[in-house]
Amino acid sequence: MGFRIASYVVVSALSAVFSGSVATCQPQSTQSAGGTGDAKEAKPAASGAVTLPGIDTSALMPREKQEWSTYVSEFLAPCSNVPVSIKQCVEEKRACGKCLPAAKFILQGVRHGLTREQVEKLYQNRFSADKRKSVPVDGSPSKGAESAPVTLVEFADFECPHCGLVAPMLEKAFEANKDKMRLVYKFMPLSGHPHGEISARAAIAASNQGKFWEMHHALFTNQQHLEQGDLERYAKEIGLDLSKFRADMQSPATKERLEKDRKLADAVNVQGTPTIYINGREFDPSQEVEEWVALELQMMGSESAGAPSAPAASTPSGKK
Repeated sequence: MGFRIASYVVVSALSAVFSGSVATCQPQSTQSAGGTGDAKEAKPAASGAVTLPGIDTSALMPREKQEWSTYVSEFLAPCSNVPVSIKQCVEEKRACGKCLPAAKFILQGVRHGLTREQVEKLYQNRFSADKRKSVPVDGSPSKGAESAPVTLVEFADFECPHCGLVAPMLEKAFEANKDKMRLVYKFMPLSGHPHGEISARAAIAASNQGKFWEMHHALFTNQQHLEQGDLERYAKEIGLDLSKFRADMQSPATKERLEKDRKLADAVNVQGTPTIYINGREFDPSQEVEEWVALELQMMGSESAGAPSAPAASTPSGKK
């Protein structure tokens, strides 16, 4: 059973995604903004309803099937060397292992009632090469093999209530995929949370003694109790040297770690916490982590195993 990150959203997760915003803790100077995008209004597919092998559209209403048919006929395949529509890519079994998953992904959006603009935005985020960002790990607390095919990076604040709700879900997802996933934590204490930075410093100090994840658990479990005395009590409970713990909380190295993660957050345009990247793509919380990971692994397998030789190139049937 998947662990749905969307369950941490106070309002309906899908409603939040559809409006272009997700429940997050925001910096005081940042306002959430709805997605814009440059998608055009949906047009009826010229060739009528589409049927693709491996795609079950029987549950769609006629209008939904027409919308899905339009999108797969007009959106370009998610492989740069396959300049045809998703529909043509699947029908002709082109050398792009992402086409069938892309068609299924779009089907899900249509079933959730998304507009064309929303479907296209989510599709681009999940499949476009230019939406993948470089999110270096560079010494951040992590667990899982460095060689794991999937790396999940979370920017979080220990006082952010949304982060607190997500933390156990990420842990469960990691446990279910620990042979394939690396989990990485980035510090992003927000100015609106008075205990955010002191808690981050405590976690860094615990990391210096090999106990980051134990402190991570203690902080998120006790978000209403993050005063210095509380932090020292957690440090004692997990077996830390308190003198070193106190010194490391105030050390220049700890300050540098926080500044480094803040600069990275700015560089990748993190707008609030939690923000999650999976293999460089910003995670869409209307999905499940395991579902996302499974698709990532499936596409990697398709690329590494190769695909049938592509037929001669032809003109794409629509625009992306």
